[in-house]
Amino acid sequence: MDSAAALPSGPVPPEHLTFRVPGMDCGAEEQLVRLRLEGQPGVLHLAFDLPARTLVVTHRGDAAAIERQLAGLGLGAALVGRAQETAVPRAEDPAGQRRVLVTVLAINAGLFVLELGAGLLSRSLGLVADSFDMLADALVYGLSLWAVGRAAADKKRVARLSGFFQLALAVLGFAEVVRRFLGGGEAPDAAPMLAVSFVALLGNAFSLRVLAGARSREVHLRASQIFTANDVLVNLGVIVAGGLVWLSGSAWPDLLVGTVVFGLVASGAWRILRLSR
Repeated sequence: MDSAAALPSGPVPPEHLTFRVPGMDCGAEEQLVRLRLEGQPGVLHLAFDLPARTLVVTHRGDAAAIERQLAGLGLGAALVGRAQETAVPRAEDPAGQRRVLVTVLAINAGLFVLELGAGLLSRSLGLVADSFDMLADALVYGLSLWAVGRAAADKKRVARLSGFFQLALAVLGFAEVVRRFLGGGEAPDAAPMLAVSFVALLGNAFSLRVLAGARSREVHLRASQIFTANDVLVNLGVIVAGGLVWLSGSAWPDLLVGTVVFGLVASGAWRILRLSR
């Protein structure tokens, strides 16, 4: 059976817009794009390819308006192709989408609790920062679940609150980095830092597998696709920092990776605040 549903003839045929989106490499960024575009006038269908960082928007309306909406998210979206079409791809199964969102939300929320607890006990800013990054993703997934059927004004209000909350966490993190930099302090315990960051790496890799499996019967992901995702790169950075702490007995690697990840959390907060405009 053809997977595309024919549209009745009309004065304006549907069009596919293909965007290259360099900043979209995980499910959280996908949900930000969905929250921005779904429900917009003329938008008929969205198709995502996270490993390739591409988005295909099927629409019947103002292409320039869609470009402006994507540009406002700060993900570097650029239009790379457009083509007239006679059909719109079938919509994704809402129940299946919800199951995927609940799964990745649970993974990120669980890893947030694990990393935050381990980071506080081991005195690792890298783990605490990564836990905030997990929480940031969980907030986006939760917002996407909550937003179904809600008015645009309600979505923007909740997005604004989420963005400011995430930004406050990043500011607190930077303040702790400065305090430790000025006051010194002993190095974190490298063993739990390494163990928990490895668990987080596995959790993020599994989340990518779940998200990929939701779009295709090919559940397998190439290693290159997994290990170029930003969330996984952060986990690898914390693992490397833990190894350097273990070898050197210095707190500097942990402070450095913590600073970088808090910067990513602040960047994510800014994207959510852009969504609320």
